[in-house]
Amino acid sequence: MDLVYFILLVSVLVFVHELGHFALAKIFGVKVLTFSLGFGPKIVKLRGRETEYCVGVLPFGGFVNMLEESKGTAPIPPEDRPRTFEAQALWKRVAIVLAGPAMNVVFPVALYTSVFWGDRELSPPTVGVVLPGRPADGKLVPGDRIVAVDGKEVKSFSDVQALVAKRPGKPVRFSIARDEKNLDVTVVAADDLEAREMDTPEHVGRVGIEPGFVAPVIGVPRADSPAYRAGLRTFDRVTSINGRRVERMIDLVDALSSSHGDTLVIAYQRPVPIPEATGGLCDLALFEPRVAALTPLSRPPTKDETYAERAADVLARTGIEGSEMYALFVPDGSSEWKAGLRAGDRVVALDGAPERSWPSLRADAARDPSRMHKLEWTRDGEPMAGSFRYGIRATHWAPYAPEHLVPNESRFSYALSHGLEETGRAIRVVSVGMLRIVQGRVSLSESVSGPVTLYDLAGAAGAKGTTYFVSVMAVVSINLGLINLLPIPVLDGGHLAFFLIEAVRRRALARRTREIASLVGVAMLVVLMAIAFKNDVQRRWSDISSLWS
Repeated sequence: MDLVYFILLVSVLVFVHELGHFALAKIFGVKVLTFSLGFGPKIVKLRGRETEYCVGVLPFGGFVNMLEESKGTAPIPPEDRPRTFEAQALWKRVAIVLAGPAMNVVFPVALYTSVFWGDRELSPPTVGVVLPGRPADGKLVPGDRIVAVDGKEVKSFSDVQALVAKRPGKPVRFSIARDEKNLDVTVVAADDLEAREMDTPEHVGRVGIEPGFVAPVIGVPRADSPAYRAGLRTFDRVTSINGRRVERMIDLVDALSSSHGDTLVIAYQRPVPIPEATGGLCDLALFEPRVAALTPLSRPPTKDETYAERAADVLARTGIEGSEMYALFVPDGSSEWKAGLRAGDRVVALDGAPERSWPSLRADAARDPSRMHKLEWTRDGEPMAGSFRYGIRATHWAPYAPEHLVPNESRFSYALSHGLEETGRAIRVVSVGMLRIVQGRVSLSESVSGPVTLYDLAGAAGAKGTTYFVSVMAVVSINLGLINLLPIPVLDGGHLAFFLIEAVRRRALARRTREIASLVGVAMLVVLMAIAFKNDVQRRWSDISSLWS
C-alpha cells in the first residue's frame, strides 16, 4: 500500500502542476503538442484534436510540450507561428510559466477545505472547563453560553477561540447567558507565545476555557463526611440522583446544592480492577452499578450563588468534589511513590503553593526537575507531605462527559476560511524553512529529502487516514510550488528569471546562452538530487541501526 500512496501523492501533485501550464497555454491560444503525466515509456496514450495525452511508466514528474520555434525539431507552418510559445506577449509567457507553481500553492486551499468540510457538527459556544489560574478563572464559569465576543456573534466554540486568539494581551468582552441572565464579562487574554515550526513563534490570545464538560466522577476527601458514610468513594461516577440522569459535574453540583437536608438516592458506578485480565498487557476495570442514600447537611436556601460558591457548599455539606486532584496511579519506584504518595490521595500543594489542576502540577514540577520539591496531600482528610525530584509521573482521572454538538450552519464559509488559514500557515512554514537554508541556520542534510523519504511519508500518512494524507499532500504541494519558483534554469523560476532579463534588455537572451544556463541548471539539480538521495540513505540506515542497537 505504501507504493500506492506514493504514486497517488506524486501523480496528483504533478497533474495539478502541469494542468496549470496546460490550462493557461490553451486559454492564450498556444498550441500544446503533449500533456504527459510521468516519464519514460508510455503506458497510456490518447490522441486529441491537436494534443497527445499520455501517462509515462515513471511517476516522478510530467511535462507540457508546447509548440516552440527555439526547439527547432521541425518546420512550423505559417498558420501555426502565431500559436508558438515565443510568439506570445511577455506577460502571457510569464503567466503560463507561473501557472504551474501557482496551482501547487492554491491547490492546498481545496485540500484543506475538503478536510474541514467534513465538520458537520461543532462544539457549542459553551464554557465547559475554566482552567485554574488562567485569565477567565473567577470571571467565566462552567455552563456559561457565549453569545458574542467583542460584539461579534459566535455559533461554535471554534468561533470563540478564533476571535480570542487575535487579541493577545488585550481585553476581550464576552456576552454570555448565565442562569437565565444576559451578562457582559471582560477578560484580558493572556499573550501566549506558541512555538511553531522552524522557530517561528506566534503570539496567541487565550483566556483558559475549554468546551467539554467534566464528567460526574467524584472525589471524597474526608472519612467523616456524609458521602463517605453513605458508601461513596473517590472515582465513583454518579449516574443519577433520585432517578434524574446526571451526565456532567455541573449537573451534580446543581442537584446537590439544591438539596437542603433531604435524603437523596444516588446511583453510581464504581470501577473495580480485574487483576491479570489481559495477561499483564494493560490494567482493566469493570464498572459495577451501585446505589447509595446520601443525606447532605441542612442549610437555609440561598439565591444568586456562583458556581464556585455552590461547589464549595456541596463539598462542605456532602464531602463531594471533582476528582481532578486525586492520584489514580502512582508508579512503583517513582520519586513521588518513594515520598509516600499513593493512589486515592488528594494533592493539595507543591512547594507551599496550592495546586488546582493536575497539568499545572506536572508543569510546575517539571520546571526544575533536579531540585527537591515538597509535595503536600491528604489521605482520608489527614494531611501528609513528602519530598521528591525528577517530576511527577503519577496520573489522575477526570474524564469528560459526552459532548452534545451543534450543527455547523455555515459549512462552506467555515471550511473555506479554515482552508485559507491552514494554507497560509503552511506557506509561511515552507518559506521560513527555505530562508533558514539560505541563512545557513538549517543544513542541507537536515532539510533536503528525496524520493525515499517521500515514499515513507506517503505510506505513513496513508496509514493514518484520509485526513492526514490530504494534509501531507497539501504541504508537499506547497513545497513543490515554491521550489519550482527558485531561479534555477530548467525550473519555472529559471524561465521567469529569463523573462525578467528580457523585460530589462527588451530582447530575449541568445539561444546559446539559454542552453548553457540550462545545462548549469541540470547540473545543479543533479547535485541537489544526489544530496537528497544521500540524506535518504543516511536516514534509512540510521533507522535500521537503531533497530539493531
